[in-house]
Amino acid sequence: MTRREPTYWEYLRIEDLLSLQGGLEGDEGRLSADELHFIVVHQVFELWFKLCLRELALARDWLSAPRVPEHHVPRAVHHLRRVNEIFRVLVEQFRVMETLTPQDFLEFRGKITPASGFQSAQMRELEILAGLPDRARAHLGELPFDAALRDPRTGQTSPALARVEARRRDTPSLREALERWLYRAPIHGSSPRDDDDRPDPGDAGVVEGFLASYLRSHAAASDAACERLLTMSGAGGQDPERARDIRARFAVQREAAEAFIEARDVADAGDRPRARRVRAALLFIESYRELPLLAWPRLLIDTVVEFEEGFILWRNRHARMVERVIGRRVGTGGSSGVDYLDATTRYRIFADLWTVRALLLPRDVLPGVENEAYYGFRYSQ
Repeated sequence: MTRREPTYWEYLRIEDLLSLQGGLEGDEGRLSADELHFIVVHQVFELWFKLCLRELALARDWLSAPRVPEHHVPRAVHHLRRVNEIFRVLVEQFRVMETLTPQDFLEFRGKITPASGFQSAQMRELEILAGLPDRARAHLGELPFDAALRDPRTGQTSPALARVEARRRDTPSLREALERWLYRAPIHGSSPRDDDDRPDPGDAGVVEGFLASYLRSHAAASDAACERLLTMSGAGGQDPERARDIRARFAVQREAAEAFIEARDVADAGDRPRARRVRAALLFIESYRELPLLAWPRLLIDTVVEFEEGFILWRNRHARMVERVIGRRVGTGGSSGVDYLDATTRYRIFADLWTVRALLLPRDVLPGVENEAYYGFRYSQ
């Protein structure tokens, strides 16, 4: 059978794609140029979201294996980098959206009510796949967020809600996969399980020893920084009240470091040892990132932070675009509008990756690495 040569428009289904901008009327000829612009920009957002979901899932899959070979980490980084570049484009895309003036939007805004961007199932999927817990969500109102995804005419499951529910079943999240990977990361050459996947009883002692030495170095560095600030600012001898305030701030910082390392924020005491090891691994990778074996792990962490930073920037840019176009009006779906969007900018899915940055030390005061040869180059030519 002879293979039929495809055309560009057939492969990309251009005619199908270009037939989807008719709005509620199903005929784009009946739409104003501004409404067509609104539809096209939001459809492009959704197409980018679709690609982000695929790439995030692939990155998650590489990290969620029971054992992650070293050469698989760059593959996860590859997919995350693509998502990060997409988010840069998404942020810039709001410049196109902002060519819509407030008066332009008001001409067709009433047609949209009560539809809302809050009903973007793919945005909810991105949050779920990344690992945002429901308890951390900003509330749209008294109803849970998935209520807004039900069919408004029947109250039944809509395709949007079915998509979100399927994503909930698609576990683990990227955050959970990353934490599992971090839990297994070697600290001073020690891992929680041996090559035969049996528990290593000696690992807990290695981890505790690393954390204890790190906290001692952190406390000493914090005290030195405090005294240096007092001396250089002149507060130590001339302004006792300011000196007390500065010392109090450094004391709070040291207490926060200890609380983070000891996982005091983890409600279930039984989960704290695991959380402590995850955070110890994160601290180890960030602190000794120049070691060859840690080159890709630290790049993975940087890429995940960059992903969340891009997500935050997108949310903030979205809020500013909406404020510019509609001000502080009630949203089309009945939300508080800009206030709700601003609340979402405070989401931190990978909170530990941000928190650990306040604990990092200068290289010259870091505790020494035990078993350093373990982290060297494994092969030579």
